[in-house]
Amino acid sequence: MEASWLETRWARPLYLAFVFCLALGLLQAIKLYLRRQRLLRDLRLFPAPPTHWFYGHQKFLQEDKMEKLEETVEKYPCAFPCWVGPFQAFFFIYDPDYAKTFLSRTDPKSQYPYRFMTPCLGKGLLNLEGPKWFQHRRLLTPGFHCEILKTHVDVMAHSVNTMLAKWEKICSTQDTVVDVFEHINLMALDIIMKCAFSQETNCQINGTLDPYVKATFEIGKIIFYRLYNFWYHHDIIFKFSPNGHRFQELSKVLHQHTEKVIQDRKKSLKAGMKQDNTQKKKYQDFLDMILSAQAENEDSFSHADLWSEVNTFMLTGHDTSAVSLSWLLYCLALNPEHQERCREEIRSIVGDGSSISWDQLSEMSYTTMCIMEMFRLIPPVPSISRELSKPLTFPDGRSLPAGMTVVLSIWGLHHNPAVWKSPKIFDPLRFTKENSDQRHPYAFLPFSSGPRNCIGQQFAMLELQVAIALILLRFKVTPDLTRPPAFSDHIILKPKHGIHLHLKKFPMC
Repeated sequence: MEASWLETRWARPLYLAFVFCLALGLLQAIKLYLRRQRLLRDLRLFPAPPTHWFYGHQKFLQEDKMEKLEETVEKYPCAFPCWVGPFQAFFFIYDPDYAKTFLSRTDPKSQYPYRFMTPCLGKGLLNLEGPKWFQHRRLLTPGFHCEILKTHVDVMAHSVNTMLAKWEKICSTQDTVVDVFEHINLMALDIIMKCAFSQETNCQINGTLDPYVKATFEIGKIIFYRLYNFWYHHDIIFKFSPNGHRFQELSKVLHQHTEKVIQDRKKSLKAGMKQDNTQKKKYQDFLDMILSAQAENEDSFSHADLWSEVNTFMLTGHDTSAVSLSWLLYCLALNPEHQERCREEIRSIVGDGSSISWDQLSEMSYTTMCIMEMFRLIPPVPSISRELSKPLTFPDGRSLPAGMTVVLSIWGLHHNPAVWKSPKIFDPLRFTKENSDQRHPYAFLPFSSGPRNCIGQQFAMLELQVAIALILLRFKVTPDLTRPPAFSDHIILKPKHGIHLHLKKFPMC
């Protein structure tokens, strides 16, 4: 009787719980099946590369083989659906007319990958939406006015010369192989800390911020892996995975560094150093502006907003600049005729480079064309994405429904053979005025376009012009053919194992 009583009391609730869970599982399976069928119906007009029934194009994406992407662009004109697992699809576009239609709208940024960035970056210009984004953009735009940028030239030149002094000690008079990306990374961080936050870090000398640089590199790789692994789209699964645990550790490194920058400035102001700093500085830096914005808009601009903007600008500002300069040097190392022509132009304008000015930089037309061609050949940010808030119809009549995640592949656009003749060849003359005027206005988008274009693009161009001018005056660069660079799995197109170049110092006159 006792066994029968236990069976009656406990087996029935367990049985009901089992049936309930089974029903929930069945409902979820039906929901996922209907989602897949809807995606297949919505994307039926767009052919796609062969896909695995379960993994989709996950292997292709995680391998990050740019050569495969180029083949896909050539085989599937305009666009193709890209499956991440059986129930999620991104829609890749790389046609100028498609890009124009897409960027002329005000669709919100997609949750992929920006939702994955929020824990480490916060909610800044990169991933804000709506009125909050407009408020932040309006408050921060004055920080990139040309009058302020002019004051950065000397600061940038000083940081570049610090790096070149290190290279001279390494190279002496001999041809030496150096991983330039490692040095440029610290130099770019030094520049952003000085220009945006007026902080002397000495990171190039003592490497005290090296943990921060390493954290930015590793965290970008984890975000990229999460983006194209559909299991990791679930927050709970990711949180308890080894990558999720490591992501939290790295985020703490970024948070602590950002918080220290903010608190150091606030302490200096409280200690009565504001007046002294104002006398020494000719301009308000980025941190001055957002602290002022917070003081004037305490209700609508919180400490979290302040922290997010500092963190976003510090990370994206140094990361993309470091990658851009490194790839530019590599392109010029592979193309010595263009490197020499840049050097001759720079010498004719700035002489020995002992001083360099804003006006001189604007005269470096051929060097600027080389920078633009680097952005075309190796765009540091290879894609951007939006989630359609309403149906989108392309110029050829094909359309997508609301809710679809559209990815503008800047790499695919810049390598599209229907747009660019011989897209794999480094040819700066593509950017002469005559050639640029004849090209589709949406064929070249290294900084995106429209209202959400990159707020720091002029700062980035200025840094590249100053850095490449000073480097080419003092060094000849050639590639180390035994160690060709490879692209790493990142949201930003970083070199996987650095960029190793032969550096040959020019004798001092």
